[in-house]
Amino acid sequence: MKMFSRLSFLSAVLALVFLTSLNPVSAAEDLTPAQRSEINKMIHQYIMENPRVILQTVQRLQAQEEEDKRNLAKKNLVSFHDKLINDPNAPIAGNPKGDVTIVEFFDYRCSYCKRVAPTVEKAVKEDGNIRVVYKEFPILGPESVVAARASLAVWRLAPNKYMDFHKSLMGSRGGINQNKVVSVAESLGLDGATLTKTMQSPEIENDIRNNHQLAQSLGISGTPAFIIGTELVPGAIDFDTLKGLIKDARGS
Repeated sequence: MKMFSRLSFLSAVLALVFLTSLNPVSAAEDLTPAQRSEINKMIHQYIMENPRVILQTVQRLQAQEEEDKRNLAKKNLVSFHDKLINDPNAPIAGNPKGDVTIVEFFDYRCSYCKRVAPTVEKAVKEDGNIRVVYKEFPILGPESVVAARASLAVWRLAPNKYMDFHKSLMGSRGGINQNKVVSVAESLGLDGATLTKTMQSPEIENDIRNNHQLAQSLGISGTPAFIIGTELVPGAIDFDTLKGLIKDARGS
């Protein structure tokens, strides 16, 4: 650099930043147009000579933003604990009085959700003291919404048939359209017309909207996502990992 060594330049910039943070208006007024121009030139030259600085700054900013999101999610896990665990409109499986609750955000068209479903069922069956709260979180298109609406309608109309309906959709292949959900519901003894009407109710629309808002508050953008105790775990997990999380939740 022409006027300053690199060390001198950095010292000058740091001093400028310090002064600006103390009194930005005063600091700006203290600089003459020539001084501002010279500082701008030095900054430009430094960046041109050290382009990695930009990348490093962006990476640090992104890392900080991710850390802030994680901290906010942890805080919201506590704030929204009751909505997660005790939502009267959310389908429940397993032992209603279980000492550990697994909350799962899922989508019926999600291949990873389909893959992990038997793992959750196995844990519930073997343990006997687990309560599962299913959060319908349709994010993979219109058919996901149809499936979520139908599932929530079954829960409202016949809670005892919810798990059979849930397993049927989780095990299905191909699309999930209106005809399919009605067919599955009718095979379980439900009336197709009543199901269709209930699917369009404002209450179910509100349930899905609330689940999306809750997921956003927790930083959940994909499926499946599990909340077990105080841990939020994104993605499909294996049986041993699930058992470990359940054990940790019991110990907390």
